[in-house]
Amino acid sequence: MNKLPASLDGHRVKAAHTGRVCAGTVRYAPVKSIWFLGMAAAGIMGGLLHFSWAAFLLFLCTTAIVLLFGHSLGSHRKLIHNSYQCPKWLEYVFVYLGVQVGLAGPIGLLRQHELRDYAQRLENCHDYLRHGRSFWLDAWWQLNCELHLDAPPDVQVEPDILKDRFFVFLERTWMAQQLPVAILFYLWGGWAFVFWGVCARVTAGVFGHWLIGYFAHNHGTMHFHINGAAVQGKNIRFTSLLTMGECWHNNHHAFPGSARLGHAPGEWDPGWWALSLLRRAGLIWELRLPGDLPQRPELVTLDEEIITRCRVPFKQDGMMPAWALGFTSRICNFCRH
Repeated sequence: MNKLPASLDGHRVKAAHTGRVCAGTVRYAPVKSIWFLGMAAAGIMGGLLHFSWAAFLLFLCTTAIVLLFGHSLGSHRKLIHNSYQCPKWLEYVFVYLGVQVGLAGPIGLLRQHELRDYAQRLENCHDYLRHGRSFWLDAWWQLNCELHLDAPPDVQVEPDILKDRFFVFLERTWMAQQLPVAILFYLWGGWAFVFWGVCARVTAGVFGHWLIGYFAHNHGTMHFHINGAAVQGKNIRFTSLLTMGECWHNNHHAFPGSARLGHAPGEWDPGWWALSLLRRAGLIWELRLPGDLPQRPELVTLDEEIITRCRVPFKQDGMMPAWALGFTSRICNFCRH
């Protein structure tokens, strides 16, 4: 067995040898493909035929909500990385909103993320796991196909997640969870709200997740380098608001357990702003930051100012724009009354 980085000692993925993430075949996945292409066709054609500004506004608002509270705070920063603590009911709300993005069920998404994360930290892995092919081929692979490894490693998910009845229910019904929302939107605003509030939203979520993932592993800036890693994460500037802070992928590769993804001045992180607001309201606690995480020998800094910030735990409210911090303070003062 090849020597693994020390940071993988407690990883959910266990493999007898690192070659297990290299050999495999990419095959067409009919259900996955029909789900995405069907939503895209309905969103584009139905959205154009039944366009209204109210429906378009619904698309913008619902997409922002599910990406921020669902994908970023729920699926990624909480369920996968457990970078903060919150009441169980709030975790359920966030994870449910994460399912509304339309990528997968919570347990399936966790397994996919962990396999990809594990593979990218090794010296080599399959091109599917590293976004290592051309733009168009990677789009076809990621949106319509699945990787079948010859000898897949074991992904050991915690029993409290695997046995959680709500998570298991969402895992079994994640596609069907769009139906209650579609019915609600139809009663509210007709087919225009369904096409824009469900089909277009799911299309944007799934396609955008792939698109940012492709660029975040192939193009962008770097503060850090991970020695021995097959893939280096990249920071994609000018997309921080669209991605709710998930575009700071080089930072995330360096400190995967951190609740904050934007580190430097100007690296806006709406997910962190939301967590700061919820912390002030008493709904979030024990946020993990770069300074709280074990140091990694394989982590090399390319920017001394950045690494100095990351080695010292950040102030909980630091790096927020003045307008956001002021808004947070006013809201929390209101909540205290």
